[in-house]
Amino acid sequence: MNDATGYEAAGPFWDPRVRANIHAAGAVVWRRSPGKSRAIEIAVVHRPKYRDWSLPKGKLDPGETPIIAAVREVHEETGLECRLGRYLGHVTYPIPGHRRLKRVDYWAAEVTGGEFSANSEVDVLHWHPLERVMDELSYPMDRQVVRTFARLPAHTSTLLLVRHAKAGRRDAFDGPDEQRPLERAGSAQAQALIPNLLAFGAEEIYSADPVRCVDTVRPLAEKLGTDITLEPLLSEIRYATDTDAARERAVSLVSDRAVRVVCSQGKVIPDLMAWWAKKDGLTLQPARNRKGSVWVLSFVDGALVAADHLDRSISTEVVKDSRPS
Repeated sequence: MNDATGYEAAGPFWDPRVRANIHAAGAVVWRRSPGKSRAIEIAVVHRPKYRDWSLPKGKLDPGETPIIAAVREVHEETGLECRLGRYLGHVTYPIPGHRRLKRVDYWAAEVTGGEFSANSEVDVLHWHPLERVMDELSYPMDRQVVRTFARLPAHTSTLLLVRHAKAGRRDAFDGPDEQRPLERAGSAQAQALIPNLLAFGAEEIYSADPVRCVDTVRPLAEKLGTDITLEPLLSEIRYATDTDAARERAVSLVSDRAVRVVCSQGKVIPDLMAWWAKKDGLTLQPARNRKGSVWVLSFVDGALVAADHLDRSISTEVVKDSRPS
């Protein structure tokens, strides 16, 4: 079920009766405590206009995705740069004095740089230990988002699994199918993926060898100034003939050192995801697996602990961890 922006209505805060008409995004912004390598601190901001203490968040700009808005709003309110991780769900609530509902989508976000300075929206930022942050937040909904964040370790490794963008019909291309290029709409999808994948800290690019897969991630590789490593095992042909080796290769691409993007095909990704989730005890919700869609996969010690699906309009279907917290 999609709301007016095309953003999947899903997750622990979803009520199918509620359709918001104001859309916002934010984050649980976290860092490691100075001098305490394993302790976590959460950013809480004070907004003088509302006299409250809350998580950083703000409304989407026209044409903006919630993913991009979350990163932008964190930077505008706090001065901090961050890298998104797990999707934490969304809250929906009425705006006092208006016949309107506001929806706010949240991600975990690790600080990667920047420094706070007071601004027109936020005059104070405090860092609080995870075990004490609940007492500092003004709103129960913010506390619920933090509880979702706390169910898994703050730091997760991220792998971005992309289905190639639109490439037209097979029977309309006069040549080997592996050489079929992106169509105009597919090229637009490839461009749209750039800022959304960068929001998760994309650094290294891997792709199955069909041209349409490589061309889907080529604009991102050019933006990063990096090469694309070809992965023939993750093409439909090789995956079908050497499935075990292909799955093993996909698992080997999970890295705690870098956020990697892997582009593959429509007959690979659903089977790979079903196998991976079963192996690591995660329950997947149904996903459309449309062209240009992305799985944001989160790992702890090599085990898949969360999987968020972004469809071609960069919407999300949330997969909750099925294991005990």
